[in-house]
Amino acid sequence: MGEKGGGHGGQAGAGVGAPTRSAAIRNVVLVGHTGAGKTTLVETLLAATGAISRAGRVEDGGTVCDFEEIEHRLGRSVSLAAAPIEVDGFKVNLLDAPGYADFAGDLRAGLRAADAALFVVSAADGVDGSTQLLWDECAAVGLPRAVVVTKLDAARADFDDITLICQRVFGDGVLPLYLPLLDDDEQVAGVIGLLSQQIYDYSDGQRTAVAADPEHLELIEPARNALIEGIIAESEDETLMDRYLGGEDIDVKVLIDDLETAVARGHFYPVLPVSALTGVGTRELLELITQGFPAPGEHLIPAVTAPDGSPKAPLACDPEGPLVAEVVKTTSDPYVGRISLVRVFSGTLRPDQPVHVSGHGMAERGHPDHDVDEKVGALSSPLGKTQRPVEFAVAGDLVAVAKLAHAETGDTLSAKDDPALMEPWVMPDPLLPVAVTAHAKSDEDKLSQALARLVAEDPTLRLEINPETHQLVLWCLGEAHRDVLLDRLSTRYGVAVETVPHRVSLRETFGAAAKGRGRHVKQSGGHGQYAICEIEVEPLPNGSGFEFVDKVVGGAVPRQFIPSVEKGVRAQMERGLLAGYPVVDLRVTLVDGKAHSVDSSDMAFQTAGALALKDAAAQAKPALLEPVDAVEIVLSDEFVGAVLGDLSSRRGRVLGTEPATNGRTLVRAEVPATGLARYPVELRSLSHGTGQFTRAYLKHEPMPASLASKIIAAEAS
Repeated sequence: MGEKGGGHGGQAGAGVGAPTRSAAIRNVVLVGHTGAGKTTLVETLLAATGAISRAGRVEDGGTVCDFEEIEHRLGRSVSLAAAPIEVDGFKVNLLDAPGYADFAGDLRAGLRAADAALFVVSAADGVDGSTQLLWDECAAVGLPRAVVVTKLDAARADFDDITLICQRVFGDGVLPLYLPLLDDDEQVAGVIGLLSQQIYDYSDGQRTAVAADPEHLELIEPARNALIEGIIAESEDETLMDRYLGGEDIDVKVLIDDLETAVARGHFYPVLPVSALTGVGTRELLELITQGFPAPGEHLIPAVTAPDGSPKAPLACDPEGPLVAEVVKTTSDPYVGRISLVRVFSGTLRPDQPVHVSGHGMAERGHPDHDVDEKVGALSSPLGKTQRPVEFAVAGDLVAVAKLAHAETGDTLSAKDDPALMEPWVMPDPLLPVAVTAHAKSDEDKLSQALARLVAEDPTLRLEINPETHQLVLWCLGEAHRDVLLDRLSTRYGVAVETVPHRVSLRETFGAAAKGRGRHVKQSGGHGQYAICEIEVEPLPNGSGFEFVDKVVGGAVPRQFIPSVEKGVRAQMERGLLAGYPVVDLRVTLVDGKAHSVDSSDMAFQTAGALALKDAAAQAKPALLEPVDAVEIVLSDEFVGAVLGDLSSRRGRVLGTEPATNGRTLVRAEVPATGLARYPVELRSLSHGTGQFTRAYLKHEPMPASLASKIIAAEAS
């Protein structure tokens, strides 16, 4: 890992071939907060290995990680981007994951596809709460990690300070492997290897290695001792610590071997200074990736079952094994069609190969279950918009697959005669509702097809056609996610939509008992209409539903028309009495009525039943009920007070708080849904990016009269 004095960082040329051995592959995802410099670092590594001719440009055109022009307009990455490089016989698949919380789905896809993570931290910006959440995301799936410190040439940047911050935020095992070497102008000119005690100087544009002089040896001694002790603490050789404390000079090769083992197992997290602008530290970083990060065969493969849920034998990362691969990213173009980024976990994938496509589906998000057979198209090695054909992809590799018409993000590809289904990764729950309508009739015709394509690409999007408000709602992860979806509808699919206020599903009910009379009598020549009914209405406890009771005596309402009265009452309950919302929790008793031997009919008594309910409502003054959600919030302790005050302003009831992990607090509350419309955005601001929450419908309860009157007045106008 640079401490061996090896020559890693060789040229890859114009393309990266398909490796035949899984052991020669490294899959690495770059994670970190927005603005840390992940994409610039990817471009620097591409340039350093010859994959691109100059920083930021692919040799035959197109930016490296540019899937969409919207990324430039927003100033941040919005999609998972893949870029392969070749480093001394290793194929390294670099995955640039968005750092913004709105695109956590792509981040988790990157974690699924990778076997290790490079955590990119800006020395100029420090570590914020969202950065810690990203670290925890990696820790949750047991991903080996290293920390890359960028922007060391920025004003106020200090490598020692940022390392201490990382140690405090990320925990044990975070120690520098190199220190930055500053020139006379206090600019980073190279790095100092703590184990090898070598200086790697980049000042003349080339990397040269020289032994550290006494001045530098004295400078690095404290950090070197801490690194050695940290490595020995993770060593499987239990005698090593005693030997070291006894004064023995431990061989550097032994330390490097133990370091590589600890990094690969996710027990140790080296810190490296890297300048994406000058290339300082890139060779050392490439050596860490190839020598310290695990091969795909060392990473646990997710559980696999048959599509019907029956168990299957655990998989091994074997090119000769049964084919099992997973779609980790889907992109589509109106002209090119659908392109799927696929991670092969077992077997070997080839062009034009028949496969079985199976998916768990998420019906609640508009993603149906499916099990279909189809044939894969061409395979290619992705580099931004550039696709270079490859002949095959072995277990452990990443490849772009064309013409998978039915496969969606998260689906499993397997052999037709041996179908399989991989355990799904956890997707974040979209909690920001955005109601949309088609701009014109021509847009209505294209909207459903465009939305189906968006759903196939983005499993974090949830589509809802609310049966009560009749609104088409896109449930998103945040405002940036919303903006990207709307932009894709417009620019990619040519569909114009307008956003409208999101309506919460309210209810209406009676606040007191009442009586009502419905009279529907019309004589206009010929066959008339005649129906009279009298009812009594009683409110029932919350959640009781509707009861209809028949207490008619003496045949005042003929038997055959009693169901008609009930049908009319139910229809009026669906239409609402105050503001057009459904009426709930009532007992309606039919007590009397009148009929005509000729003019009474089913429709006449339906109308009379509806009129009777409206008459009773005029006396009882029904109330509006609003949905209340059970909310759980996890956030850093320092922001609990601000969040509790904010919940109170939303008419929320805090049920309690309790300690969570890593200096966080869990807050439980009941909050009216009307107060949660923009809560994903506002919680992020209140908690400085540390807050996450879930919501689940709990009940409907009476809305304050002042708010209800505003809604009723708005509906009346």
